[in-house]
Amino acid sequence: MPATPHVEKHFTASESVRDVVIGMADGLTVPFALAAGLSAAVASTDVIVTAGLAEVVAGAIAMGLGGYLAARTDAEHYAAEEQREHHEIDQLREREIEEVEQIFREYGLEGDALKSVVGAVSANRQRWVDFMMRFELGLERPDPKRAPISAATIGGSYVVGGLIPLVPYMFTQNIGTALQISVAATGVALLCFGAIKGHFTGVNKIKSALQTVLVGGLAAGAAYWLAHLFG
Repeated sequence: MPATPHVEKHFTASESVRDVVIGMADGLTVPFALAAGLSAAVASTDVIVTAGLAEVVAGAIAMGLGGYLAARTDAEHYAAEEQREHHEIDQLREREIEEVEQIFREYGLEGDALKSVVGAVSANRQRWVDFMMRFELGLERPDPKRAPISAATIGGSYVVGGLIPLVPYMFTQNIGTALQISVAATGVALLCFGAIKGHFTGVNKIKSALQTVLVGGLAAGAAYWLAHLFG
């Protein structure tokens, strides 16, 4: 009887999930805190909706631009380090070979096996550079399309998250009622988002959900208290 095939499942979309987490987390907490704070200081839901939408647009642009610049910086850093490795292979070849040997010694290779593997790696220039980038510097070649994708993902996630606490203020003129619905809707959204984040990142779902709600609740509570204090 054939053995059951072993299938390994590894999560490989960590960068995309990171971008969604960054955008959604801020999108849920910042507009929610703003709306809660304004609820204690103004008498019209129209003001809260206008201010909230303005913040969502500005926040999405700022967060998206930040994600774009971060991804571009990663790509530029990789390119600079790759150029340096090419230079070192040209100018300091023996030292670079010793560094390759040291890396493989850490994996237990010695003698002829070590020489054979080091020779195979150093026989191809680009393969050698790629090896040093990954195992000496711990760098992975970034996706050239990463910057615009990251910007769109973070900005879009911010908009989606930011609209959730504002929608109740769009459909009622009673600030107290709108605040209660907003708190409930945002709380549920934070719980769901935290659990989903925990699922994809390998963290306990309940712990992740509670941590996310706690952060959002503290931000909104602080904003509401300050607005009530000075309003």
